[in-house]
Amino acid sequence: MTYRQHGAKHGRSGRYPAAPEGRTIYVVGDIHGRLDLLKSIHGSIDDDRRNVGNSQTVEIYLGDYIDRGPQSAEVLSALIARANDAYTVFLRGNHEQLLLDFLEGQDSLLQWRPIGVVPTLLSYGLPADLLAGDVPDDRVRSALAQRIPREHIDFLVDTGSYCAVESYLMVHAGIRPGVSLENQSIDDLSQIRNEFLEYEGDLGYIVVHGHTPVMEPDFRPNRINIDTGAFATNRLTCLRIGEDGPSVLA
Repeated sequence: MTYRQHGAKHGRSGRYPAAPEGRTIYVVGDIHGRLDLLKSIHGSIDDDRRNVGNSQTVEIYLGDYIDRGPQSAEVLSALIARANDAYTVFLRGNHEQLLLDFLEGQDSLLQWRPIGVVPTLLSYGLPADLLAGDVPDDRVRSALAQRIPREHIDFLVDTGSYCAVESYLMVHAGIRPGVSLENQSIDDLSQIRNEFLEYEGDLGYIVVHGHTPVMEPDFRPNRINIDTGAFATNRLTCLRIGEDGPSVLA
């Protein structure tokens, strides 16, 4: 899934490019089941949208909507509803991929448990006695399949792997340096860390990403990390990219 324009202009800061002329972009980091923080972000975006005049706006969500926090199911419902009120682009994080893989038959609970699946299963109403470590994956999968709404599955299946807007590339985790965008692997786009985070050269875009939590939004010459660990820090970050380039909205 891409949202492409051509002919980047540089913002007044001189360091980062501006958004396409007449457009404002909002990029939301890893939500991880925090419906309260998502609602607050939506309020901040709505307030800002009222001040941008005739500017066209797009909201891009970087993935990891579920796990860790207490309201994963409710977050997905809120994002589905948001798409009725705003132009939205939803990317897939590694946590959404785990859920889809599990529903498709992979026995991945052992891998999934340490990174926050239990709150997600509880949010879908699974009974606590199914969440013990000795319960077979098939029993848990069957219970989840009976409870997760079809519209949630359709939403997750429809999520994209990246979104390119002129000089900016929005992606969940990052990209592998030296590999063209078209040849990036899905695993790298959703899970890469060190090879990407430690690279200081030109990536072809300013890459806006999440996946690796930081205490504050991390602005680097070639990338901007906006995963501020919402589930633990109570801070969900939204990056606003406008005529002056990027800035933190919330």
